[in-house]
Amino acid sequence: LPSQFSGLLGTVYRRGNLSFTRDGSALISPVGNRISLFDLKNNKCETFPLATRLNIVCIGLSPDGSLAILIDEEGAALLVSLIGKCVIHRFYFHKPVHSVSFSPDGKKFVITKDNVALMYHAPGRKREFNAFVLDKTYYGPYDETTCIDWTDDSKCFAVGSKDMSTWVFGAERWANLIYYSLGGHKDIIVACFFEENSLDLYTISQDAALCVWQCDTELDGLKPRPPKDAAREENEEKNDEDFLEELKGEEIHGKANPNEQETRDKVKYSRVAKYFFNKEGDFNNLTSAAYHKKTHLLVTGFASGIFHLHELPDFNLIHSLSISDQRIASISINCTGDWIAFGCSGLGQLLVWEWQSESYVLKQQGHFNSMVSLAYSPDGQYIATGGEDGKVKVWNTSSSFCFVTFTEHTSGVTAVTFTSNGYVILSASLDGTVRAFDLHRYRNFRTFTSPRPSQFSCLAVDSSGEIVSAGSQDSFEIFIWSMQSGRLLDVLSGHEGPISSLSFNPMKSVLASASWDKTVKLWDMLDSWRTKETLILNSDVLVVAFRPDGKELAVAALNGQITFWDHENAVQIGSIEGRHDLQMGRKELDKITAKQAAKGKSFTTLCYSADGQSILAGGLSKFVCIYNVKEQILMKKFEISCNFSLDAMEEYLDRRKMTEFGSMALIDEGAGDEDGVAIPLPGVKRGDMSYRHFKPEIRVTCLRFSPTGRSWAATTTEGLLIYSLDSGLIFDPFELDIDITPSNIHKTLLQKEYTMAIVMAFKLNEKKLIQEVIEAVPSKEVDVVCSSLPDLYVEKVLEFLASAFEMSCHLEFYLIWAHKLLMLHGQKLKTRSVKLLPVIQFLQKSIQRHFEDVSKLCEWNIYNIKYALAISQQRGMKRLAEETSVDEDDLDSDSDYPM
Repeated sequence: LPSQFSGLLGTVYRRGNLSFTRDGSALISPVGNRISLFDLKNNKCETFPLATRLNIVCIGLSPDGSLAILIDEEGAALLVSLIGKCVIHRFYFHKPVHSVSFSPDGKKFVITKDNVALMYHAPGRKREFNAFVLDKTYYGPYDETTCIDWTDDSKCFAVGSKDMSTWVFGAERWANLIYYSLGGHKDIIVACFFEENSLDLYTISQDAALCVWQCDTELDGLKPRPPKDAAREENEEKNDEDFLEELKGEEIHGKANPNEQETRDKVKYSRVAKYFFNKEGDFNNLTSAAYHKKTHLLVTGFASGIFHLHELPDFNLIHSLSISDQRIASISINCTGDWIAFGCSGLGQLLVWEWQSESYVLKQQGHFNSMVSLAYSPDGQYIATGGEDGKVKVWNTSSSFCFVTFTEHTSGVTAVTFTSNGYVILSASLDGTVRAFDLHRYRNFRTFTSPRPSQFSCLAVDSSGEIVSAGSQDSFEIFIWSMQSGRLLDVLSGHEGPISSLSFNPMKSVLASASWDKTVKLWDMLDSWRTKETLILNSDVLVVAFRPDGKELAVAALNGQITFWDHENAVQIGSIEGRHDLQMGRKELDKITAKQAAKGKSFTTLCYSADGQSILAGGLSKFVCIYNVKEQILMKKFEISCNFSLDAMEEYLDRRKMTEFGSMALIDEGAGDEDGVAIPLPGVKRGDMSYRHFKPEIRVTCLRFSPTGRSWAATTTEGLLIYSLDSGLIFDPFELDIDITPSNIHKTLLQKEYTMAIVMAFKLNEKKLIQEVIEAVPSKEVDVVCSSLPDLYVEKVLEFLASAFEMSCHLEFYLIWAHKLLMLHGQKLKTRSVKLLPVIQFLQKSIQRHFEDVSKLCEWNIYNIKYALAISQQRGMKRLAEETSVDEDDLDSDSDYPM
């Protein structure tokens, strides 16, 4: 069963800082407690299979691009290898961290927390017992430190603070550099930047003011401390260390107001200019900034969604544009200075903008509210999702990007589904409409409505794609429409409670409807929609699902039971008591224990695996359960999230959060923060008093198995999670003999006994060896080899071809193999069609993807060739016209001579 986490779709950015990779072609974005890598050149997105305990607040990338430090809300850090995509080391800073930055030489990194800056030795390439060794602690600011920037030679770094001051500290002790504060601002420092190869500094504050600081000393003018002073300090430190049990880094204290004697012959800063961004009007708070030193480009983002591009030091405005109406939380510029990344946490937007051509390189946005439903396309290539924000989005499973968003619904989408041809998406909504979207032209071509306004809670389409049905929450009726004409065909009444779920039998024209009236009704489409059977249960029915072969029906009820029915004879053939497997978490404000709360919980979504042997079940919990249908036992339990920033994750009450007056969660924290409630003074129009911090509750709203059988997806509070088959190296031999070794297989191959070699390779079941053997078969011999393959191995070769198509460049060769196998063994494969369907669909998905890529390339080449031909014809015509005009001139000149 697919069990490896392979991707997170539907969420592209939550909070924290964006970072470009070293080459500037990929962007790292924090998504909740995970990170996603957006490869902008190859148009792919990948979510790393690692997670922090809480949401990630800041990311620091090493200059060589091999390491990253991820820090969460409470200050817990992960040292991550970006090459191996694994966690190397864990560390706890004990307090929330505001920013982290590596030095340009990669030897140190600085973090800011509370009112201090801590400098650590950066983890190197050599093996170390402790990856994070504290070097120095810098004191100076009175309030929390907010931002860091290093000089190009890693000698000094600047730290901005909420006390409106900026401090310049040395990574080493310099004789002529004393640490004092630079003022000049009236609000929180948002960013500070050094000029290229200089100590000159720019500081930017939240009230949209920029100060330019000039330094009277160059970087080369920094003098090292005399050896005597350094030796004396070392001796003092050694004496202190005798009394300390553990080595604590050197403490360095800066002075806010040093006297004249201390500043004599020392590095001096003077403010040479102060600029204001909001001359034209009030743009609200400045929320983020980024500076590219080589091009002198400053990018600033505001709370109103506007961003400015300025050229420094002259402060010339290049652009002023708006990307959304939400605050820009993070800005990053790549190494070449061409691409600018923007993150808006309010809407979950991620944009990469090329400022010179004024075009988007990437524009992605997740669902604003939580996702409610999902559906796989028949070939497993696309996933459609519907959310409470009324949007229907379509995602490509191979690139993980959303390529179309439909916004026609005016209320939350409750269900989405694909038709059998895969080119039409249907969605039901609480706005009283069912809409059909065309994936060729990307438009809403049908809108189905009921005679009286009804809120639709569920949706189903039959296997032919001609009949559309939707269940109503308020009128307890099921509406049937024709896809061709868009007309309402029938209204099925009989249920006495809201319709909770609908499902069409894949093999027959039978519709199953589940309702809160404790019944499941089966309606026969061919028999004038008469009720064929009514299945009575002990509790309200929440969800119903047919097995892929249509011979079994699974029903989940409010009492936590999953029951299995032979719907032809209306007989129950099995049941699973799943309430204990759900394992609810305890919410922060719950008055009862998680164990007690679980008694009233149940599964709200069901889905059969592609082969019908297993069933997936999920609900209001962080677990997804997979049961074996035949044995009726729990096979595996997936924990879909370990993010404690979500509610209902704790199993037991945290006593540390309890006081004599109640839970600490009742206190609305963060008042006065830039993203919290700014309590305004009388007459000050700032701050939304209705804004509150809240924790979303973890839940699984929908589960679907891919038709290829290689992955399954779940819509959760965190986004759309995809689990796929583990593609790692697994030794899984098949009918292995003592004689089957790689050397024997190579000998058989040299003797040109290709069929025997293929059979032996599949028995050993090593992918690289199978690939070597199959690619060694000459294309002329493929027909003969395919006809002589045993039936058992035809299926295995087809499965290998499907996976090989995804990576290999030998397109024509593998197409010949697939064509010959299907032509020669088609009739035999048809008899096992139900079992082989996932393999065939996987093969179809791989071929379809290549077909689309190649067809786009061919079309583009055709247009280029036509253009070249047209130009050559035009030039030929011009040349012909020139030659004829020359000939006419010659004739005229000949006629001028006297006879």
